[in-house]
Parts: sequence; C-alpha cells; structure tokens
Amino acid sequence: MTSQETDVKHATASSKTWRSWQENLILVAIALFLALFIRTFIAEPRYIPSDSMLPTLHTGDRLVVEKVSYHFHPPTTGDIIVFQPPAELQRRGYPRDQAFIKRVIGVPGEIISVAQGKVYLNSQPLSENYIAEPANQPFPPVQVPADKFFVMGDNRNDSNDSRYWGFLPRQNIIGRATFRFWPLNRIGFI
Repeated sequence: MTSQETDVKHATASSKTWRSWQENLILVAIALFLALFIRTFIAEPRYIPSDSMLPTLHTGDRLVVEKVSYHFHPPTTGDIIVFQPPAELQRRGYPRDQAFIKRVIGVPGEIISVAQGKVYLNSQPLSENYIAEPANQPFPPVQVPADKFFVMGDNRNDSNDSRYWGFLPRQNIIGRATFRFWPLNRIGFI
C-alpha cells in the first residue's frame, strides 16, 4: 500500500468519525431542544412538598402538570392547579419561582363562603368527598373577581390558600395537575 492510499484511508476514517460526532451532536441538540420546548410549553414534572392537599396528594408525590388546556378554556371548579405565588405571598417571603398546588373552588363571578365546616358555592354547599376534614374556621362570603380564582387545599385546616392571601390571578397559573407518576403504588390520573 502506498503512502497516498494510506493517507486516503486515514482521511476517509477521520471523515467518517467526524460525521458520526456531528450526527450525535445534532441528535443531542434536538433532544435538548425538544425537552426544553415540552417542559416550557406542554408539560412538566412537579414534586408535592407539603400536606396541604391530603388526602388527594401526599408529600413526595410526583406529578405531571399539563400546560396546554388552559390556553383554550379557563380552569373550572374542582381542577387541581399549580401556580406561582401571587403578590401577597411574595410580600410574605415566598419566592416567585416556588410553585403552589391547590384545588379551584371558585371561578370569576361565583360567591364563596365557609360556614359550619362546609364550603358554599353560590349559597349551595359544595359536595367535597376529597377533603381531609371539614374547615374549622368560618369565612365570609366573597365574590371572585374577573380573571381571578379562589383556591383551597384539600387538607382545609393545614393549607395556606385563598382564605389567607386572597384571589389567585389567572396569569399566575402554570397548569393543571393531571397524572401522578410517583410513587408507583399510587400511579394514575388525578
């Protein structure tokens, strides 16, 4: 074999190696872009850090929060949502990037109150088979303003919610909790 043939073989091998590296780098870049795109606009995982949603969600549960549906329709009563803390919570020291999770109890225009352990929606008792125990403090009737929501934790007596810091602005909503993927023994839709 001549030195020219050897050089050609080395150049060809080197070229193939470089093309392989290029392809791998492109695949990694595409995968990173897709992961970032999906997490930013479609869905993201979240961790439950407290007992405020017991018995529905437990500390340590891991959920998928979908971000698409609320672009087409507003949250409805009963939805479990993840949101950034409103201004009042930020004034109390909660960082803007700390996500909260609660259940929507009232949507714009509805009147919410709590009396004798029952939550009332437009003067009618709300059927709540998902709560840990009845609320132990009354709450006077309030009407939910436009573009805001009234949210409460399912663990009513251990939840930092709209009863204490006010209404949740729609723009603070990140998405709707849809699926628990951890722990495995409780995997499923929420």
